[in-house]
Amino acid sequence: MKAVGKYIVITPVKEVGKETKGGVFLPEQSREDIRYREASVVCTGETVVAVKEKDNIYYDRHAGFNVEIDKEQYKVIKEQDVVIIL
Repeated sequence: MKAVGKYIVITPVKEVGKETKGGVFLPEQSREDIRYREASVVCTGETVVAVKEKDNIYYDRHAGFNVEIDKEQYKVIKEQDVVIIL
């Protein structure tokens, strides 16, 4: 698998939910307080300069789209959607 251009293929890190002060458990999908999500980079396109394979990154959670390859779920984002490289 190889990304094209400025695209990056990632696998998002599974995040746990959060319990509110009132004791209500919010699953990760319902958390409005988190704008960015952590992921591991699988591969990058040929014009991506700042991010390398196996980097851990934070990206805008509203960015990109999901793909399934060989029964594995991946997310494809643009280089501009990366906000932090760990």
